[in-house]
Amino acid sequence: MKEKVRYISADLLRGLVIIIMIEVHVFNAFLIPELRQTGWFSVLNFINGLVAPSFLFVSGFAFQVSSGSKLDEMRKFGKVFWKKAQRIFQIIIIGYALHLPFFSFSRFLNEAASPLVQNFFAIDILQCIGFGLLYLFLFRLLIKSNKVYHYFLIVSLIVILILSPFLWKIDFNHYVHPSIGNYFNTLHGSLFPVFPWINFLLAGSIFAKYFVDARGRNEEKKFIKISTVVGIITLLAGHLFFAGLFFPQFTSISPNPIFYFERLGYIFILFSICWIVDKKFDVKKSFVLDASRESLLIYWLHLVVIFGLFWSGKSLASLIGMTMNVVEAVAATILLIILMIIAAKFWGWIKKKYPKYSSMFVKVAVAVLVIMFFIS
Repeated sequence: MKEKVRYISADLLRGLVIIIMIEVHVFNAFLIPELRQTGWFSVLNFINGLVAPSFLFVSGFAFQVSSGSKLDEMRKFGKVFWKKAQRIFQIIIIGYALHLPFFSFSRFLNEAASPLVQNFFAIDILQCIGFGLLYLFLFRLLIKSNKVYHYFLIVSLIVILILSPFLWKIDFNHYVHPSIGNYFNTLHGSLFPVFPWINFLLAGSIFAKYFVDARGRNEEKKFIKISTVVGIITLLAGHLFFAGLFFPQFTSISPNPIFYFERLGYIFILFSICWIVDKKFDVKKSFVLDASRESLLIYWLHLVVIFGLFWSGKSLASLIGMTMNVVEAVAATILLIILMIIAAKFWGWIKKKYPKYSSMFVKVAVAVLVIMFFIS
C-alpha cells in the first residue's frame, strides 16, 4: 500500500488514460462520420492520440518502480520471477485474444490466408506494452549494475528513435512470419509496432528512475518543475516544427522523431498535473484510482462490450454502426465508463476479500476458454 501511495501520481495518470480510452473507442465505433470533419473533432482526436503514448509511458514507469526490489530472487527464478513473467505474458496473450477473428482453432487454421487471420498478427497496444515490459524484464535480469541498466535504456531509446524511420520502409514479412515482422512497422496493419512506440515505455522507465531519485533527495517538487518546463518546451517546439515554419521538408518523415518528443512533452505535463492533484486533494478513494488498479480488466472488458460478437454473431459496433450524434456518443461513453468502474470496484473487492478464490477463478476460466478454442 505504501508504494501505491508514494507513486499515486502515476496511478492517477493510468486511470485517467484508461477512462479516456473508453471515449476513444466509443466515438470511433459509433460517431457519425460527418462529425469527424469538424474542427472540434480534430482537437479531440489530438487529445485521444495522447492515450496510447501515456499508457505505454506509465507502464514503463510502473515496471521501474516495482522491479527495484527482490532482484536477487528474480535472478534465481523464484516466485517473484514467475509472477512478473506471468503478468507480462498475460498482457501479450490478451492482446492477441482480442484480435481473434473467430473462436475456433480449426477454422483459424483452415482460413489462415484470409485477411481476418492476417489481421490477428497485427500489433496493437497490449502487444507493444507486453513486448516492452519483456524487454525491460530480461535486461533487468541480465544487467546487474543499476547504473549500466539505466544507461542501456537511454541508448536503447536513442537507437530505436534513429532506426525507426528506416525500418518502416522494409517489408519484414518477406523475410519472417507476420507474427514477427509486424512488430517492426505498420505496413501490414499494426497500429503500435515496437518501432518507435516502445520508446514511450522506455521513457517512462527512465523518467521513473529520476523521479524516485529526486524523491529520495526530498527534491520531488523541483523535479516536477523541471519536467514541466521540459514538457512545455518540447511540445511547443513540436507544434512549431509541424507547422512547417523551419524545416518543412522534414515534416513528412515517418515515424518522425519530433512526433515522439512532442507527445512526450504532453505526457510530462499530464504527469505533473496528476502530481499536483495528488498533493492538493485526497484522491485515495477516487474512481480514477479504481480504474487504474484494474486497468487491464477495463481495457479488455470495454472492448468486449463494444466489439464482442454476442448478438447473433454481431457486435454492438456493427449493429448500431456509426449513427450516434455527439450527445448520444457522450451519453454512451459515460454509461460505459460507469459500468467499467462498477466492474473494477467489484472485481477489486473480490480480489481483496477472496484472493485465493479469485486467482483460482481466473485460471479456471482461462483454461476453459483455451480448451473450448482448441476443440471448436
